[in-house]
Amino acid sequence: MRNPKPKEWLSEEYSKGYYADYKPFNFVDGEGVRCSFYVSGCLFACKGCYNKAIQNFNYGQPYTTEVENQIIEDVGQSYVQGLTLLGGEPFLNTEVCLSLVNRVRATFGTTKDIWAWSGYTFEELLQESDDKLDLLHQVDILVDGRFELELLDLNLQFRGSRNQRIIDVKASLAAGEVVIWDKCKDADQKFEPIKKEI
Repeated sequence: MRNPKPKEWLSEEYSKGYYADYKPFNFVDGEGVRCSFYVSGCLFACKGCYNKAIQNFNYGQPYTTEVENQIIEDVGQSYVQGLTLLGGEPFLNTEVCLSLVNRVRATFGTTKDIWAWSGYTFEELLQESDDKLDLLHQVDILVDGRFELELLDLNLQFRGSRNQRIIDVKASLAAGEVVIWDKCKDADQKFEPIKKEI
């Protein structure tokens, strides 16, 4: 696991504009029915990462207007609650992610929510480059922090290790401190770590 200094990892230096996968109409990547967009490339290289193949910035295929149009059409369905950004690392693929989220906002305003999973913590993102801050300000819910295999907990809601948090981004920015999503069912629960043979 690597720990970057502020502005050490810049999207423009690493991102190839590729995405790894797109999964419309699923129920696992956040609240409600969602369209999940997986970008390619991540530098955190967390031990036990379940998406190890897409840590490579060259994995997958180029993001195109056609792909974006399909996502917008899918997100527009009345039963879809919103868009989810995963990876890979969305905040190291800001050109792609900002193109998509800006289009979502221009098309749907705030009627569709945006979730993102990131290896960065909320506090780290606040010290980051302008493009990362722009993306953060478009996100409604952030699941933050590196996956830590030693803190693996299969009982957690929408995350894999106990250090990770489900953050209400708008409320946190307004309060000047982290505000946990009010629908998080286990923010205060303590679980024994699961022992797993590797």
